[in-house]
Amino acid sequence: MWYSTSMLQKRLGRRIADLRKNRRLTQVRFAKAVGCSVEFISLVERGVNAPSVARLEDFARALKVEVVDLFTFTGRKPTRIRRLRISKSGAWTTT
Repeated sequence: MWYSTSMLQKRLGRRIADLRKNRRLTQVRFAKAVGCSVEFISLVERGVNAPSVARLEDFARALKVEVVDLFTFTGRKPTRIRRLRISKSGAWTTT
């Protein structure tokens, strides 16, 4: 799947926030573990800013995951596909 840069930043931020919360880390404790400011963590989690590649390694280490796990997005909203069908009366309907 292809993501625009802003969409990728938002999804990455949400993923990092979810992982941090699942590990019961506050933004303050997480920022200390990563070695950056709480403000930067907040910007990343909101998708306003993105960490550098080197910083991604720090994020992954603090969250006890691999870097690739930061980009493992789940819960994607399914796309509804409308199908055309012919009803018994012969009319086209969508489902």
